[in-house]
Amino acid sequence: MAVFMGKTAGSGEAKVAGERSLLLGIGISAVGIGMYIPFSLVFFHHVTGLSLTLVGLVMTVTGLAGLAFMPLAGSAVDRFGAKRVNLVLYGIRALGFALYPFASSLPAFAAVALVTALADRSFGVVQQSLIGEVARGAARDRLQASTRALQNAGMGAGALLVSGVLALWGTGGFAYTAWGNALAFALAGLLVSRVRAARTAAAAGPAASGSIGYRTVLRDRPFLGLTAANFLTALGYSALSVLFPLYLSTWLKAPDSLTGAAFTVNTVLCAVAGVLIAGRVRRSGARRTRSAALGALLFAAAFVGQIALGTLRPGRTATLVALLAIVVVYTLGELVHSPSGGALSVSAAPEPVRGRYLATYQLSYSLAGALAPSLFTALLAVDGRLPWAVLAVAALGAALALLRLERHLPAEAVHAVPPMAVRAAAAPPAARTAARTAAPADVTAAA
Repeated sequence: MAVFMGKTAGSGEAKVAGERSLLLGIGISAVGIGMYIPFSLVFFHHVTGLSLTLVGLVMTVTGLAGLAFMPLAGSAVDRFGAKRVNLVLYGIRALGFALYPFASSLPAFAAVALVTALADRSFGVVQQSLIGEVARGAARDRLQASTRALQNAGMGAGALLVSGVLALWGTGGFAYTAWGNALAFALAGLLVSRVRAARTAAAAGPAASGSIGYRTVLRDRPFLGLTAANFLTALGYSALSVLFPLYLSTWLKAPDSLTGAAFTVNTVLCAVAGVLIAGRVRRSGARRTRSAALGALLFAAAFVGQIALGTLRPGRTATLVALLAIVVVYTLGELVHSPSGGALSVSAAPEPVRGRYLATYQLSYSLAGALAPSLFTALLAVDGRLPWAVLAVAALGAALALLRLERHLPAEAVHAVPPMAVRAAAAPPAARTAARTAAPADVTAAA
């Protein structure tokens, strides 16, 4: 059953039933995430009253447990559908944050943190699967871009909101923030419940019976290649938050305030220009593999720029200008790669086992995020330019791998818009009229 209705103005793309509710829910949940992610250790320290050491230990252990849970979440998506699992995870997150202010003992905090971490770590898999259920073709790319823009805007708004709360009530405001998070996740779940997800019996049958498992994913060498290429790119996604601040302070000897400026530029560009840039890429008819490869190349260019800056080490003003230019190039790479790469993974996953496929794919992000701190600090200790060189080589390798995988991936995954549709849209009006007139005769002749 089709789940599209209407058209997106000027784009010719079908809208998804309940799309506004889906995106509004994503935006609201992003506000909740932004209210605690920037202060996570301090947040839970003040909410629970436990020491920072204990809070850090619990967060590390529960985070690793969340990674181990991701394959089970993928199986649950295949059995029950992404929408149902999505609503369950929203409910768990809402309940977890509502309970945090009461979890003052170590066992209570560990229990609440574990259950909440399982939901948090698996949420990306389920959300990607939900986009795959409700959207087809270029609409997937559009939703990917809109989702990323709303997440950046929502997290920025959440960080500003909690700053205001703390200014008014001091550290005691963290408890109110926890309840605000619970309310945000509950409201997001109610909104997403209005989305109509298409799930055919053919899609649910084999996966529900358990006859199709992760062995199917492990036998799909092109998809595993796509996952490996994404791991190389995902290392670059960790650079801004992990490597950039260390590089500024230890190698460039630049003021820490530049880190905040860089994050602000990245967040604002993602929120304001993300949908626009993704739309331009989509309307160009570019293959997803090639636009994702272009994003990786822009990452590589930004990393090479960091190497040049770290070699020349100009004055403070020149360093500021160069750093901001590099962050702009880096952000453009993110905006070009993310929608295409996300839609490529969703569309390359067979519908009956999409949850398992995307759980495998999302592990590339999680593993890169877990590896990045130790890798970057070890390389930085040798030479401040070395981690950027490794990232540049990784990004170039990802771009090459994406181009080589293009002919091995399903055509509907590579092309957001069928090639014939792109050529027809680019043709002069007279040619399009002639093609429509000739179509019936061609069909009759073929018959």
